[in-house]
Amino acid sequence: MTAPRFHGVFPYVVSPIRASGEVDEPVLARLCDDLVGAGVHGLSPLGSTGEFAYLSWPQRRRVVEVVIEAAAGRVPVVAGVASTTTADAVYQARELERLGCDGILAILEAYFPIGDDGVHAYFEAIADAVGLPIVLYTNPNFQRSDLTLPVIERLSQIANIGYIKDASTNTGRLLSIMERVEGRMQVFAASSHVPACVMLLGGVGWMAGPACVAPRQSVALYEHCRRGDWVAAMQAQRPLWRLNQAFARHNLAACIKGGLALQGYPVGAPLPPQAPLSASGIEEVRQALLAIGAL
Repeated sequence: MTAPRFHGVFPYVVSPIRASGEVDEPVLARLCDDLVGAGVHGLSPLGSTGEFAYLSWPQRRRVVEVVIEAAAGRVPVVAGVASTTTADAVYQARELERLGCDGILAILEAYFPIGDDGVHAYFEAIADAVGLPIVLYTNPNFQRSDLTLPVIERLSQIANIGYIKDASTNTGRLLSIMERVEGRMQVFAASSHVPACVMLLGGVGWMAGPACVAPRQSVALYEHCRRGDWVAAMQAQRPLWRLNQAFARHNLAACIKGGLALQGYPVGAPLPPQAPLSASGIEEVRQALLAIGAL
């Protein structure tokens, strides 16, 4: 069976922003180059760990430009598009396609709840605006309007919507998604799931912030899963779960940026009004990284 175009480990790349508001381009480029060198299968800027909700459009655009340049065609770049309005989301998607992205991670922001027809129309408009593959992203813990199973099934009928990252933490829902889309859409795990479990269910990889600080370990886990060596996969998964637990207890961007700082990447603090990690949080991340040999 031919592997899907997007598969494997896609780190949600952080957005290093200087106090002046400018993107710290050398730091971001070095991080991306090192991630590719560690064997990741793609890069995803402007995900949740990339703090898309706290960036202006010029900052988002520059982050993506730097990531594309650093990737240099070695791995695909799937960049996040997120807005409360359909028109703005379409604008973003077209601009990112023009910059040279390989795919779009489509995110719906909402202040007021939106019904199924509105949710469908939002993602359909993004897909219709570009010729790129679309990855749907749903995270009901943070989003006011979720992608329901009927909407996911309808969206899977659109030719270039071929993937979904579901962060609901409900593996039963993943099975329901897989059953409804009948192979038209591939599933990526989120960092809140156990990736080995999602791969066993039929997932094709994971898009997650923790892969920024544990790329080699994440790639090794993926390779075990790809070979169907589930005993080795679980042996690799268990120590990584400690890292996930730390992220679940603290702000995700703060944890990833704190971990990268410990590894020698001066990516800065999370953008206000988010708070940086406490001393105890930093120590927890340090111990988790030490336990998996990432520090």
